[in-house]
Amino acid sequence: MHTFRRGFTLIELVLVISIISVLAVVVLSALKPAARMAETRDAKRAQDLSQILTAVHSCVIDKGDSSAMPTCVGTYTAGQRYEIVEGAITSGCSTSCSLVATDSNCLRLDQKLSDYFVNLPTDPAGVSTGHTKYALTVHSNGMTVIESCAAENGEIKVSR
Repeated sequence: MHTFRRGFTLIELVLVISIISVLAVVVLSALKPAARMAETRDAKRAQDLSQILTAVHSCVIDKGDSSAMPTCVGTYTAGQRYEIVEGAITSGCSTSCSLVATDSNCLRLDQKLSDYFVNLPTDPAGVSTGHTKYALTVHSNGMTVIESCAAENGEIKVSR
């Protein structure tokens, strides 16, 4: 009479668990979750920059002509980068945004663009209160450039 044993031996179980572990490591390393998260944050940054630029240009159009730029963004010097801020922030901008040359190059847009935003977009990786980690430059020819100070996979900027 034959007796049949049911179940697996210890060696069979260890072998199956080892194979599953190796496959899990290969799949997780292939997916590179940190890289995917960085790409996701950069996509959000690009979207935010586009929204800010659209709001600035919509404001200029709503005000009537291109000379309305100071009305829409405040006092600026052509060609200089300013971190976009909200509230009473007047310093710390070069610390928050390394693209900005001086600590006082802060440009408050929360009130200027209040018709276009409930809250200004901010960097998805987190910011200090009042800062956005986004920079604005208005050139003398009227070209407006908005860029991210914290892009993770190369420069992100939009211009019009």
